[in-house]
Amino acid sequence: MHPRKRQRKNASAMKLVGALVGRFRVFAGLTQRELAERVSLHEETIASLEQGRRPLKPDLASALDRILDTKGALETAVDNMPEIDLIPAWAEQYMDIEAEAIALSWFENQVLPGLLQTESYARAVFRTRIPSFREEEINAQVAARLERQEILRRMAPPNLSFILSEAILRDRLGGVAVYREALRNLRTCADLPGVTIQVMPLGRETHAGLTGPFILLETPDHQHLAYTETQRGSQLISDPDEVSILAQKYAMLRTQALNPEDTKGLLDTLLGDQ
Repeated sequence: MHPRKRQRKNASAMKLVGALVGRFRVFAGLTQRELAERVSLHEETIASLEQGRRPLKPDLASALDRILDTKGALETAVDNMPEIDLIPAWAEQYMDIEAEAIALSWFENQVLPGLLQTESYARAVFRTRIPSFREEEINAQVAARLERQEILRRMAPPNLSFILSEAILRDRLGGVAVYREALRNLRTCADLPGVTIQVMPLGRETHAGLTGPFILLETPDHQHLAYTETQRGSQLISDPDEVSILAQKYAMLRTQALNPEDTKGLLDTLLGDQ
């Protein structure tokens, strides 16, 4: 069972830009495959753009304007697009990008990242929601979260880096049994190929992540994006300057956190102490 997809009106900014790409392509007499070859992308990428499921980056907009002879229309549309509308149906779009990502870097300071959660831990997370989910909604959310973890078992898994606040490892969300299972799973994930887990220890005098959690992603066509969540909503960020700032923060966090081997040692200690 999966959560019902969020619906947005076709007036969504990204859907509108995608529709323009499709219309201009047809007027130019090109198929999606032919246009993809012209810009050295996959045909599926062009399809995703036209369906409004993938953000159109400024450099690609400029290239498409030249190829389709659209007098700068696409570049102008992207330059004037509200940031909040760069990704329609943000939750679904983020999960689509996450599933295809070739690299993902995740800083978290409240709960274990969704990709590292056990079923019981995920259920405990959703049960803390205010206002409360109905039981069927919790079941749907948990199923969707576990499905996302298929990324860890892909034939060619992405490079995954996680930095977690030690406070997450000290909280016993869901109770002792849920906590211990979550720690064991985290320790197992720390040994997976391509997965790096680091813990940001308590008591630091400097900390590059005080503004909150965020995720950095790289897509198969090497787009660099970031994702953030707040109490009032979430945002997928494509602006290169903003993504660069978060990438700099993540690089600093990696130097401040325990290294991967010391992190494994901490997890072993926590498991042995319980």
